[in-house]
Amino acid sequence: MTPEQRAAEFDAADPLARYRDSFTLPEGVIYLDGNSLGALPKATPGRMQAVVAQEWGEGLIRSWNSAHWFEAAGRVGGKIAPLIGASPHEVIACDSTSVNLFKLIAAALAMRPGRKVVLSEPGNFPTDLYMIAGLEAQGLAERRLAERGRLEAALDSDVALLMLTHVHYKTGGLHDMVALTRAAHEAGALVLWDLSHSTGALPVDLNGVAADFAVGCGYKYLCGGPGAPAFAFVAERHHADLQQPLTGWFGHAAPFAFTDDYTGAPGIDRLQCGTPPVLGLAALEVGVDLIAEIGVDRLYAKSQALSEFLLECLMAHDVDIELVSPPRSAERGSQLSFRHPDAYAICQALIARGVIGDFRAPDVLRLGFAPAYLSFTDIAAAARHLAEVLASGEWQRPAFRQRAAVT
Repeated sequence: MTPEQRAAEFDAADPLARYRDSFTLPEGVIYLDGNSLGALPKATPGRMQAVVAQEWGEGLIRSWNSAHWFEAAGRVGGKIAPLIGASPHEVIACDSTSVNLFKLIAAALAMRPGRKVVLSEPGNFPTDLYMIAGLEAQGLAERRLAERGRLEAALDSDVALLMLTHVHYKTGGLHDMVALTRAAHEAGALVLWDLSHSTGALPVDLNGVAADFAVGCGYKYLCGGPGAPAFAFVAERHHADLQQPLTGWFGHAAPFAFTDDYTGAPGIDRLQCGTPPVLGLAALEVGVDLIAEIGVDRLYAKSQALSEFLLECLMAHDVDIELVSPPRSAERGSQLSFRHPDAYAICQALIARGVIGDFRAPDVLRLGFAPAYLSFTDIAAAARHLAEVLASGEWQRPAFRQRAAVT
């Protein structure tokens, strides 16, 4: 049986196949970059039109109350909460992942006086490391990096916070949240998990592992659109002691009292800063509702099946390319990454064929699996295209090898 024939059988038996029609997917495109920017839900344009034309256009400022704009950050955060194993009052949708990282790193440092070290790993997503560096430049933090496998040994009495990305953005490798959170707590440190490549793609149980803090973005598997608001999680046990450095007016206990002095709002609302991005939250809410309807457990099961099927198809085509993701699906997120010295050119050649993946410097071709709208037929075709690109050498064309300023 050919890969295409097997794919057709898998698609016929796929309980999630019907959700493909809930997304806008260009004709002739196989989209394997949903781990960078999720596809557009078909319901989003209508929702945005209603917010713009009716709530903003007709309701004007009254819509802060009548259309419940004031509650949007907490409402959307509350809908994200079950996707990450949190309670609704522990999650807020606000700002960007970078800004939320800064807020929570600073909050953790304030909760561990006498300790300044923020421990992470080399090769973590750059913004995570940059946020530590920003606080380090102010004399508030000290960055320490330890390779995977040596993180627990690096946890000593100087570490205030262990900050890691659950699914590595480049390789897709998973950290053991249970073991690392436990080890950090035993060393007296707090833990901050970046869930940007996890949320909406695989099960996460923040309260089950006793996590302290977490952040994540809204534009990957949650399909909230480019630049969608991010989210932040703070375990309820830390709410009373939470101090965040960006004391903007929406994080005030009484923002419309217009007093000169800041008093933080109770609970998770304290993490808000400036005026919420109502349009962005409206788009994000559509994506979150759709992913919640499908169910993370079902999405994860299909994601694992898709990635395993791609590897089988590549074997059937005798494709020789180095896999840098963990070979066992249980040890990786919803992606597969391959190393090749000409990964950039290969990626461009695939895009020219309508197979959209992405490149991560210096030599990684990354293919993401958004199971809400990908089919097994997509995967079989993508494997065939990759095999043909490598066999034909078409990636050697100058047009594919010339890198643009932004990749």
